[in-house]
Amino acid sequence: MREIVFDTETTGLNPLTGDRLVEIGCVEIVNRVETGRTYHAYFHPDRDMPMEAERVHGLSITFLSDKPRFHESVQDLLEFIGDSPLVAHNAAFDFGFLNAELERCGRPIVAMQRMVDTLAIARIRHPGAKHSLDALCTRYGIDRSHRIKHGALLDAQLLAQLYVELTGGRQIGLGLADSAVSIVAETIVADISVASATRPIRRPRPHSASTDELERHQSFVATLVNPVWATLAPAVDAPGGQA
Repeated sequence: MREIVFDTETTGLNPLTGDRLVEIGCVEIVNRVETGRTYHAYFHPDRDMPMEAERVHGLSITFLSDKPRFHESVQDLLEFIGDSPLVAHNAAFDFGFLNAELERCGRPIVAMQRMVDTLAIARIRHPGAKHSLDALCTRYGIDRSHRIKHGALLDAQLLAQLYVELTGGRQIGLGLADSAVSIVAETIVADISVASATRPIRRPRPHSASTDELERHQSFVATLVNPVWATLAPAVDAPGGQA
């Protein structure tokens, strides 16, 4: 199964009020294993960079001034993501900006059905805990010592590791457990077959009481004092046929 884990950096929080996408990083995973293929791009936003946003990701308008516009690189991005599910942390935010940019350049938007939100998964797995990328990396022992500022590709790489852990670890895609169960089952069946072929045939044992055993049982019952069943009165039919 091919999936794309991605992250974005933007000029702000709301694409509907003019904020723009300035960086995207994508990591390809197949069966929960990173393949080494990535996509990374910066975009000129055609607007200023608010200081609050620059403090988060460190991308100044000066740095972005010679970068392509989104519509100039969109084809490469679309070819990389293909029709695979897209994994993001707080995915509605990233999908909102990605689709806003696609609409601006007349491209079809990405269907929300392709969205996999690791924030929603984390909230189910760890209710009441902190669910930021940093907090979850700490919980799962994922090294983020090189993460000084937010960066789309770096965050996507960290998120890819986190996604694997949130969805059961690397063994989920390796099939080791199923293989082990299969081997054990086949061994048991083989042992039973060998035992059945070499075991001597025994005559069936009788399971009905003999006449002598029945007489001895009756003699034993006669020695019991006030047995419970002897003190029970027979049931009397109630009016209407109900006991």
